[in-house]
Amino acid sequence: MEKMIEILKRNWLYPVGAIIGGLGGYLYWFYIGCESGNCSITSSPINSVIWGTIMGVLLFSIFKRGDNK
Repeated sequence: MEKMIEILKRNWLYPVGAIIGGLGGYLYWFYIGCESGNCSITSSPINSVIWGTIMGVLLFSIFKRGDNK
């Protein structure tokens, strides 16, 4: 358990990015979405949340500092 807490302390940006990105993906689907149903990403809330989660993790990983070893 202590090792897991240490890993989360070092990599806290990834879960935060996933949560914010998933929320952003859902809000994008809810407010903008795709009326025709032909859009592969925004036609379903699940697809939008998954896409937003991936984009959130990638965006927040930019701010991760590298180890200076």
